[in-house]
Amino acid sequence: QINFYEVPYLAGFPQSGILQFYIADNGHYGANFDNSASQNGFRVLYFPEILEREEYLVTDYSFLPKPDSLPLGRTACSLKFESVSAPVGIADYEFEKLLGADFFEQFGDLEEDIEDEYAEKFAAAGHKMGGYAFFTQNDPRDSIVDGEKYQLLLQMDTDDAVDIMWGDSGVGNFFILEEDLRKLDFSRVLYNWDCY
Repeated sequence: QINFYEVPYLAGFPQSGILQFYIADNGHYGANFDNSASQNGFRVLYFPEILEREEYLVTDYSFLPKPDSLPLGRTACSLKFESVSAPVGIADYEFEKLLGADFFEQFGDLEEDIEDEYAEKFAAAGHKMGGYAFFTQNDPRDSIVDGEKYQLLLQMDTDDAVDIMWGDSGVGNFFILEEDLRKLDFSRVLYNWDCY
């Protein structure tokens, strides 16, 4: 969960409240690869008011079954946020729109080397909110964006240090329409994960 009181200013994102992400404990981690916005196997919930009095909070989770197939290990982690900037990743569906379909051709004989170096240095990997997403395969927005601009809401990457593993060293992404984020409407979030 994200407590926006603890997040540095991020344009377009809430400045307060809590955003929670839930995924199903199944073989696909709750993803529906035929309909990424179908929230049958995942849910994103936003709470504008934060309840801090313990008597209002659920603290006993013994009613839940033990997880069997989740990308998250058994370790609880806290989040620490910092603002950073990064260029568009090579797998992002807007790469060609922003830099041109023939961007790497300008380097002539070095085209392949420059493209490989760009892909390695600016992969957009890691955990993040906003910005450009990372993919081990393809940007799922290629096939679903129809004049609508989905932006990265949350990216959770494979991370051995905190026991997170998406399939075979993959990454999980949640995307939201800019207009929905402005309205704090998380009912049409797209969720996808992929791996090597």
